[in-house]
Amino acid sequence: MRKGETALQFAGIDIGTTTISAVVMDDAENRLLDSITVENGSFIHTENDWERIQNVEIIIRKAREVLDQLLESYPEIASIGLTGQMHGIVYLNSEGEAESPLYTWQDQRGNLPEKGKTLTECIYEKTGLKAATGYGLVTHLYQSMHGLVPKEARKICTIPDYLGMQLTGRKTPLVHISMAASMGFFNARTMRFETEKLKDMGADPAVLPEVAEDFEILGTYRGKPVTVALGDNQASFLGSVGMKKNTLLLNVGTGSQLSVLSDQYFETDGIEARPLAKGTYLLAGSSLCGGRAYAILESFFRQYMEEAGYGKESQYAVLNRLALKGAEKRKEDRLAVDTRFQGTRSDPSVRGSISNLSEDNFSPAGLTYGILEGISRELYGFYEKIQAGTQIGAEKLVASGNGARRNQILQEIFSEMFHAKLELARYEEEAACGASLTWKLAREMQN
Repeated sequence: MRKGETALQFAGIDIGTTTISAVVMDDAENRLLDSITVENGSFIHTENDWERIQNVEIIIRKAREVLDQLLESYPEIASIGLTGQMHGIVYLNSEGEAESPLYTWQDQRGNLPEKGKTLTECIYEKTGLKAATGYGLVTHLYQSMHGLVPKEARKICTIPDYLGMQLTGRKTPLVHISMAASMGFFNARTMRFETEKLKDMGADPAVLPEVAEDFEILGTYRGKPVTVALGDNQASFLGSVGMKKNTLLLNVGTGSQLSVLSDQYFETDGIEARPLAKGTYLLAGSSLCGGRAYAILESFFRQYMEEAGYGKESQYAVLNRLALKGAEKRKEDRLAVDTRFQGTRSDPSVRGSISNLSEDNFSPAGLTYGILEGISRELYGFYEKIQAGTQIGAEKLVASGNGARRNQILQEIFSEMFHAKLELARYEEEAACGASLTWKLAREMQN
């Protein structure tokens, strides 16, 4: 900040799958002034175990409430940035109002077998595109094929995009490239949707939203400019790492993800080039079962304890002690655990495994440490692919997400495996913090 300039305050909102967070950041010191987090609590129960949908009305109401609380407390806020769960879609009518629930990134209809093949397999065979279930346009294709698209639907967008429309009164969605790419059928080189390939699959491209390559302004809310929504991966990176190169962000929540900034487009099996801004990408590798692998292990031991008559108490504290003991084994004597219990984005049929079993290492401590090492090993595999294809190094690690923050042994495993110093992201609300920077970045790019 130049001498004589007034420090600015920026707000950011993150619509997560389980929580909704809003923050206020101070521009002068990049300091978190305040934050509010509430439960999302909007999942809709259905008869289909493969269906993952949420109530749009509940989400928007809660997001407005937390934003309004911060605006009342910090009237000098200069702008509002948006982010949230990627991939999922909401159908909109001609007035820009929701005509459907939110079909989330967890939705599995794209993997339902029909005539021996899943929709994702059919898409790859016909178009050559790899689009995972939960991607918005995979969901839309399924809905179209089965006559399930709402009659009044005209456009689609993500849930943070819809929040932006509701705040600013827009009737048509404007979607940033980071969000557009998450829907599938998007060319990250040209920054455009693959409309012809979408037609080949029998869908009308008219449903697609307008795409913004820059951090554009959607409109205003209570006199504050509201910027286009960033993908939560990109926003988390900005909030945790900024625009630093050769710094890996390791996020461990339900799933896990490795991300690194790159000036070059690079994709290979398991690695996506996710647009951040013009000429800038996040190279990302995503695991479906990161922290969930540890949760599965905890459930395993808890079920045993319950069956043995010791109640249903959480076993995480015990697991963390066991992991410390498991770390004492020599590398070559440890269990080798593959934690891909839910497959991968590109191949849902893949399953986890346990190998290198011996009488000495087949123990609760050995299994616990092996699970944590397996989580790290899958992310390290993504890094090896990126490093081989781009020569990007791992000079530093930043860890985020509760799965990493709350497990010191996992942090140590990361540091040892990647041969780099690790630090925790400064703030837990990293996606909301990153989103709050959007207006500032837009001004810097204009200058």
